[in-house]
Amino acid sequence: MLDIKWIRENPEALDAALAKRGAEPLSQSLIALDEKRRSAVQKAQDLLSRRNAASKEIGAAMAQKNAELADKLKAEVAEIKETLPAAEEEERALSTELNDQLSRIPNVPLDEVPVGKDEHDNVVTRIVGERPRWNHTPKEHFEIGEALGYMDFERATKLSGSRFTVLTGPLAKLERALGQFMIDLHTTEHGYTEVSSPLMVRGEALFGTGNLPKFEEDLFKTTDGRYLIPTAEVTLTNLVREEILDQEKLPLRFTALTPSFRSEAGSAGRDTRGMLRQHQFWKCELVSITDAESSIAEHERMTACAEEVLKRLGLHFRTMTLCTGDMGFGSRKTYDLEVWLPGQNTFREISSCSVCGDFQARRMNARYRGKDDKATKFVHSLNGSGTAVGRCLIAVLENYLNEDGSVTIPDALLPYMGGLTKIERAA
Repeated sequence: MLDIKWIRENPEALDAALAKRGAEPLSQSLIALDEKRRSAVQKAQDLLSRRNAASKEIGAAMAQKNAELADKLKAEVAEIKETLPAAEEEERALSTELNDQLSRIPNVPLDEVPVGKDEHDNVVTRIVGERPRWNHTPKEHFEIGEALGYMDFERATKLSGSRFTVLTGPLAKLERALGQFMIDLHTTEHGYTEVSSPLMVRGEALFGTGNLPKFEEDLFKTTDGRYLIPTAEVTLTNLVREEILDQEKLPLRFTALTPSFRSEAGSAGRDTRGMLRQHQFWKCELVSITDAESSIAEHERMTACAEEVLKRLGLHFRTMTLCTGDMGFGSRKTYDLEVWLPGQNTFREISSCSVCGDFQARRMNARYRGKDDKATKFVHSLNGSGTAVGRCLIAVLENYLNEDGSVTIPDALLPYMGGLTKIERAA
């Protein structure tokens, strides 16, 4: 969430940032609403001050046996007591309205982020590896998985409806191996602390990461008012909610391998076949909490950690800098990692790494204090996929397909496959 004080002091900067994101200017309406709120605050404070002063004056008047003045002051206090609740309610209502409007405004992009409308305006930052060259025809992952006999969409539909998958045997093992490989890499080599956290959260946690109130339709809600997490970013980032951290202990780096749940409300008709866009999927999440000075460098570091997963798996990919029109709501800058899928003959996003500045911290009231500082500052937060397990499974199937329909296991996953080096058709 943006700071209203910053908006008051930098209205042109806000409107310019919104224009880059393709949104209408909001600074003047926000400032006008804040003026009304500040006026209501002042009115309530003036009434309180006058009530307290008049109460003291009543005592003085009575001590001087000035009954007429005392009665007059008592009448004034009584009138203030009747007026004050309405003034306080007006203040609360205006504060709530302002906070609601602020909570729906996206973050301000960094100056270096390319300006654009959508994914077509994203910029290639680097390309790693080369496309595989075969004599056989590439196939899409669902063709490969179904032909092997270990990927079943029909049974998944019977169980849960569309956008679910049942994996069995070696494909289930391969999915588990990918997740274990990722979490082991990030904890043993990249310095992240593994966290096992809830899969259901309160609305406050989703507000903290910016999922609520704007994106509620993308979430699954339980009957008791909690939500299934759309990503472990929600729980990992909220670990520092309402805390004041010692700057010396920063950065904090967390990782978790969890299921994620998304309604895909805005994806009707897109990627309906296969595992690319599911209601439930495994993901290895990365979250960093830093001070204000370190977040940009941490963003580069986090992206490199996610890239290393794909490098170890021998997958061809490219890293994209997202343009202003394609960035997420809470991001100041985002890198997308797009892996090559031979079956689709295109790159598809497999990881997204974002630096959010203090945008989420303001929503969570998460702060830090330097060793010699009296005042606190809001932490900076970052999040990224390290990576999406299901999409990584897709990439392995399509890139390691053999001419006979079998799939070779990448070397990095062999320690997790119990001696299996190749997945062949079920007998």
